[in-house]
Parts: sequence; structure tokens; C-alpha cells
Amino acid sequence: MSTPAAEGFFMPAEWAPHTRCWMAWPVRAETFPNGLPAARNAYAEVAKAIAQFEPVTMLCPDGEIADVSIACGPGVSVLPLPCSDSWLRDNAPSFLVNGKGDVAGVHWGFNAWGRNYEDFQPDTQVGRLILENQGLKRFAAPLVMEGGSFHVDGEGTLLTTEECLLNPNRNPHLSRAQIEAELAAHLGVRQFIWLAKGYEEDETDGHIDEIAAFVKPGVVLTMVTDDTSDPNYEVFQDNVARLRAAKDAAGRELEVVTLRTPARQEQNGVRLTLSYTNFYMANGGIVMPQFEDPMDGEAVSLFGKLFPDRTIIPVPALDIVRGGGGIHCITQQQPAG
Repeated sequence: MSTPAAEGFFMPAEWAPHTRCWMAWPVRAETFPNGLPAARNAYAEVAKAIAQFEPVTMLCPDGEIADVSIACGPGVSVLPLPCSDSWLRDNAPSFLVNGKGDVAGVHWGFNAWGRNYEDFQPDTQVGRLILENQGLKRFAAPLVMEGGSFHVDGEGTLLTTEECLLNPNRNPHLSRAQIEAELAAHLGVRQFIWLAKGYEEDETDGHIDEIAAFVKPGVVLTMVTDDTSDPNYEVFQDNVARLRAAKDAAGRELEVVTLRTPARQEQNGVRLTLSYTNFYMANGGIVMPQFEDPMDGEAVSLFGKLFPDRTIIPVPALDIVRGGGGIHCITQQQPAG
């Protein structure tokens, strides 16, 4: 069976032009401790912010089309499609381009982050259904993989964590080298930068979008903390060291930009993964999280410097984070052909 890379496809960087953004309406009440209404309001605010820059398509159950349309407003189209969770970064397809105007997608295996819950079967088909809706070629990958577990720079470099991709609850039969080979074949990458661990108590087992992100070629933004008593302190220091020692696929040493995490917050005794790297890069804009924390202002200021040609839109994100993710986790960009 032919692979995307063999056919000239690769995954572009998130700053490449988009055709649209995909999201999914929250439907699992048990996911959101503050209730579905609060989560849905937060998702709608993210959708409306992104819709200022590019079209947004929101997946939802058949019976909720009218309510979702009213909540999200103009600029957000609604598509009835069965799914049991709303973290579309992780079960939507990873879209590919080939430089000739063609767009395709990788449909990964999905097992609810190592079977965090069991009623995930509808989510295993979301990638296929989105690609069929768009009339795009589908490449079925022989990997359990979530889109939030890796970042690419569009030039051949992939950034990820050992904690997630080497976790035995995903692909226990595959070695690191075999996982790299599959990612190279399906995303068109050739250089891998492995960080060790992710954010403390991240139920995704260390997704990269909670701790680091490419912001432009050769530049990575990563989270740090000054609190030496924080369990994240040594993890984040190791991440910075690995990034500074790494080179990308073009042979460049990385410029590493650091940003401090907000103060610790908990939900039912579990730490919330408050991370500014969990943002969405839209056409001409950045939709970034706010956590009702003094660090919010510093983060907005830094993003203004990192993205001088984009409009920065801060959006309250606590009601998303309480469900276990962030703005990047609930969105998936479809690149322009």
C-alpha cells in the first residue's frame, strides 16, 4: 500500500494558509466538571474568535444543529456527524498537502488516550467521515496516534514526547524506530526531536501541545516554571536542554523561547494543565488561552512579539482546560491546497 510520503504528501506547518478549522461540540457531560453549558459556551467563544479569520465547521449530533448554530453564530457552519468526544485535534485527520494543490489526510487509529474511557467507537471513524465529507484522499495509518501528540514545522521536523508516543497503552508492539518510520511515511518528516515528558497530571500522557510548539521555522516556544518545588520544574528544564541541543531538518539550531506557566490550579484534586502553548494559529490571527492569572498579560505581550503580523485574540479557556485540554486540543486546521 502506498504511503503519503511516497506520493509526495507532507503535513504543512500550522502557519501555512488554511481552508477551514474543524471543531466538535461538547457532548460528554462527564468530561466537564462544571457542566456542559459552561464548556459549550467556551467552545463557542473559541469558534467565534477563529471565524474572524477563517471558516469554522462544528461537528454536532443531529438533534442539536439549531442550538449549535445559534450559539456559534455566523461564520461557523454546522455538520451533523456522530462523535462521542470533542477533542478534535486528536481524532480528526491530520491534513496533508503535496505542493501541487492537492490535499489529503491521515486517518489515525484512536483508542481514547490509552482507553481512558471505553465508549469511544464513534470517534474512531471521525477522521474517515471528515475526509469523505471533503472528498479528500484518505491514508489509513497503522498507528494509534493523536494529533496533539506531535508538532511539525512543515519542513521535515517533528516534535513529540517519549512519555506519549512510547507509552505501551498506544502501540506496544512498535519500537521507537518503527514509530519514527511510520510517522516519516505518513507525515513526510525526517528529523525527530524527542522531549521526555509532558505536563504533570496530563491525562493524555504527555501531549506536546501542552508544553511546546513551533511558532515559525527554527523557533520553538516552550513552557517553564521558576518554582523549583514544582514537579514540572525539572521536566521543563530537561525539555529546554533537549531543544537547545537539537537541530531541525534544515540543520538549524533551534531558537528556544520560554514562557512561565500560570500558578497551579486544581479541579477535584487534579492539577489543571494550564499552558499557553495550547493555542490556535488561524489565518492572520492567534487565538490563545487566558486563565484568570497574572501571567496572562505577559503571555499576550510575548505572543504579540512572536506574531507581529497576526492579530492576537485572548479567549477565556478555564472551562476547556477543566475538561482535560486546551484551545489547540479542540481544533484542527485544514490547509489550503
